[in-house]
Amino acid sequence: MEEKKESYQNSMPRIGDNAPEFRAVTTQGDIHFPNDYRGKWVILFSHPADFTPVCTSEFMTFASMENKFNEANCELVGLSIDGLYSHIAWLRTIKEKIEYKGMKNVEVKFPLIEDITMEVANKYGMIQPGEDNTKAVRAVFFIDPHGIIRTIIYYPLSLGRNFDEIYRVVIALQTADQFSVATPADWRPGEEVIVPPAGSCGVAKDRMENDDENVHCYDWFFCTKKLKKEEIENTILKKEMHTH
Repeated sequence: MEEKKESYQNSMPRIGDNAPEFRAVTTQGDIHFPNDYRGKWVILFSHPADFTPVCTSEFMTFASMENKFNEANCELVGLSIDGLYSHIAWLRTIKEKIEYKGMKNVEVKFPLIEDITMEVANKYGMIQPGEDNTKAVRAVFFIDPHGIIRTIIYYPLSLGRNFDEIYRVVIALQTADQFSVATPADWRPGEEVIVPPAGSCGVAKDRMENDDENVHCYDWFFCTKKLKKEEIENTILKKEMHTH
């Protein structure tokens, strides 16, 4: 049994790697990934199968939040190892029949990849033998405008994703890039951010003695500064739709 299980194992790309390239058929036409998304952030996420309840709740939530992600220059791309016609039938069912948490008539406009051969799922390590040999777990890959993987979150088949956290990650990554800072635990836009650690004793001493009211040092290695929510929104958010 162990040898059979081993045959399903595959490598998983890591944070900092180039996103594995692939071409695929989707519900929105053919795509060449990540080339077609250069210049934009992308969330590539997988789900086990069509016509499953957890996935249905997630797709409705993603679709309802798509404009919000687009305003942050972020596109959504879904994946399932089911076929294209199954995808289409499932998405039509969601739009025509499902009402959940106030969401109804939800139209999924972002691409859903057909991956019957599991080529993409294997490239991204989405098949987890300990969970299921034939289903992609709920993986979430955050890919930056240069095609680099910046964050990876994996969920088991039974656990639905936290979409507030997924959106928070997109904003936090862009904030870190745009303002050359880090974000502390549970950070939300408008809260203090962490300035880079001091690189020398002199800089550390200056920071501790700094009278800058915008910077607060808990100790020489742990300093934060204020960053207004409006400044982040004006830099990151674009109040217009980004089309595929």
